[in-house]
Amino acid sequence: MREWWNTKKAKTRKQRKNKEDYTKKDLALDILFWIPEIIVLPIRLIIWMVRGIINVWM
Repeated sequence: MREWWNTKKAKTRKQRKNKEDYTKKDLALDILFWIPEIIVLPIRLIIWMVRGIINVWM
């Protein structure tokens, strides 16, 4: 029983250690999610500024 427990504990530690790594796949997914935000944010800011200026003048 003790050998079984030690092997099980070693496997779970190994799996947990591997899950904490930041891989190239994670980086690629982060970049894919951020590209639309980087493109859309300036457009949104311009629209908000124009709306604010229009509301102040009217």
